[in-house]
Amino acid sequence: MLIRRVLATLQGVLLAALVGTAVQAGPVKTGHLEAELVAQDAAAVPGSTIYVALRQKIQPGWHTYWRNPGDAGDPTRIVWTLPGGWSAGEIVWPTPEKSRVGPLLDYAYTGEVLLPVPISVPADAKPGSTVTLKAAAAFLVCEQVCVPEDAVVTLDLPIVAGMPSPDPKWGQAVTETLARAPKPAGLKAVFRLEGGVLKLAVTGAPLKGADMAGAYFYPYSGKVIEHPAEQAIERGAEGLTLSLAPGYDFTAGTPPAELAGVLALPGGAYEVTATAGEPPATARGLGPPPAAKGTAGAAPIGLAAALLFAFLGGLILNLMPCVFPVLSMKAASLAGHAHDAGKTRLQGLAFLAGVVVTFLALAGLLIAVRAGGAAVGWGFQLQSPLVVGALALLMLLVALNMSGVFEFGTSVQGVGAGASSRDGAAGAFFTGALAVVVAAPCTAPFMAGALGFALTQPPLVSLAVFLALALGFAAPFVLLAFAPALLKRLPRPGPWMDLLKKGLAFPMYGTAAWLVWVFSQQTGSIALGEILGAAVLLAFAAWLYGHVQGRWLTGKPAPVATVVAVLALTGAIGLVLLSLQAPAPVPAAASASMTVPATPTGPGLASEPWSPEKLAALRAEGRPVLVDFTAAWCVTCQVNEKVAMSGAAVAQTFRDRNAVLLRADWTNRDATIAAALAEHGRAGVPLYLVYPAKGGEPVILPQLLTEGMVIEAIEKAAQ
Repeated sequence: MLIRRVLATLQGVLLAALVGTAVQAGPVKTGHLEAELVAQDAAAVPGSTIYVALRQKIQPGWHTYWRNPGDAGDPTRIVWTLPGGWSAGEIVWPTPEKSRVGPLLDYAYTGEVLLPVPISVPADAKPGSTVTLKAAAAFLVCEQVCVPEDAVVTLDLPIVAGMPSPDPKWGQAVTETLARAPKPAGLKAVFRLEGGVLKLAVTGAPLKGADMAGAYFYPYSGKVIEHPAEQAIERGAEGLTLSLAPGYDFTAGTPPAELAGVLALPGGAYEVTATAGEPPATARGLGPPPAAKGTAGAAPIGLAAALLFAFLGGLILNLMPCVFPVLSMKAASLAGHAHDAGKTRLQGLAFLAGVVVTFLALAGLLIAVRAGGAAVGWGFQLQSPLVVGALALLMLLVALNMSGVFEFGTSVQGVGAGASSRDGAAGAFFTGALAVVVAAPCTAPFMAGALGFALTQPPLVSLAVFLALALGFAAPFVLLAFAPALLKRLPRPGPWMDLLKKGLAFPMYGTAAWLVWVFSQQTGSIALGEILGAAVLLAFAAWLYGHVQGRWLTGKPAPVATVVAVLALTGAIGLVLLSLQAPAPVPAAASASMTVPATPTGPGLASEPWSPEKLAALRAEGRPVLVDFTAAWCVTCQVNEKVAMSGAAVAQTFRDRNAVLLRADWTNRDATIAAALAEHGRAGVPLYLVYPAKGGEPVILPQLLTEGMVIEAIEKAAQ
């Protein structure tokens, strides 16, 4: 204890001296660790709070310390130098690790750790300006010996007026650290000294049925328990009781009025503050916990299983609602060459190439973006309004082409030819690519676990899993293309093919309309009007282009129409770009922290915005909770909502069981939702979690739901 006080004094002196020293931006190497300031958001908003974290990358074999270092050591200390009106809050300490050194037990951090700090931004901060945040940090870095080290680190932070985007490199990491950090959860705790043993009893909804194997209490004070002693665990119906070895305050000093700290379990960590009292009977009596159960739905799988699941998931993806609109393009293409085996096989191989190339391109981009620290998952392409708007207009063009408004991919001389001459290898490749872009954001059964595995592996292994997914997705079309016996059952080429193609254009019009709706959810009503105007101009340009093609056939060029078509196309592109400048709606993550009215889902059933805090509060009340991880661009999600969660019977079950529906909307990028998906081994939506009223791990529902499944899950969760 004397050594610790001396070290703390030395650190205080060093910090006082460091505040006025020269500043080094970016990472600072102190000897046994690298330190820097990183932010959750890329900019700060006047009147808001932004989290800035002190990042430590600690040399292997060495460690730094938690707020209570245990038997030896000293916690990391930060002294801030901030602009006028700015202020820093307390460090948000992640749950530490137990580090034994001989007979001592320390509470420490190893590897890389982020210590987030809330920074209050004054309301008069000027948008367009940039401020510099400065922090002097002092560390005690230990292996077998301890070395005091220090650094002065800075962060330049822009000020903006609107909603800032997450920091592209560190935003996800800071968000995940905050999500995992210990938080209050409505737990009740009492302590009592019984025969030389300090009994700490904790009860509450999060502990009902929870996995308690390895439960441990980290006290905030270093003098209330003997840290090296084992903490025996006894379960109860509504919580647990830990048997602790009393420390100096109970054996020689003045017993404290409160015993505060962190209760860490396999399923999470909670802040608790215990008062003196009689431990309740519901906190004991069931004996020690069984072996750890692990996290539901996150059981690890091997590479062979991941490849098999990916292939099966790709096959099933063809049956998901996401793919139905694109099936019309496949059907029209096959019908055109049903009686030409050579062309049919060529189309099959071209479609396979389009699927594989696009899957691997999206997977490679996803892996690269995640490596840069961005919180993205499968389907990230449809979280960009620019991509959604462009796809909507592209689908409109495809539909107009199938309706015969204009011809694409054929020579002028071939415009008047029959339908059997159209849609060559390039068209099949394009069909495969478009099917992947539009359909892949939804996840099919088997596919979810494979993707969760892929995104935790090295790039080559991840790409192998995505390749298996692509092969499964393309397999039915390719096999059909190589099955002439089946194709010959279709009638011979004739006028019916052109009629079929024009009829199958309407699912593409529907897809364009759906994408416009998704675009409006991401950008707001003003942008909706602009994208609709762009669609009208684009259709006009396509019609003029078709008119020009007809004039060329007769040898009568139409220069005026050509110029007008180009101008209309330019106007459409301009309107799309203008729509992206419109004020966006409040993101789901932001709205979850506000007082937001519940959103109707069906007759009498309403949903509330999801957040980790909201979920913890509802679980503390002992209520069953269904969390719906969804997105506007996920067709499967929307189908499940209408088919399985909009009926009167479901609403009545929720009322009878006092259950709550929380909706985690991932339409736009949200690092907190991405972290929650990753926690359950998922990389995309949909994901449905049902949390039991009496606590414990959530039950994961299938990705295709029925009313009966939802009702049964809520009934069981309420028991």
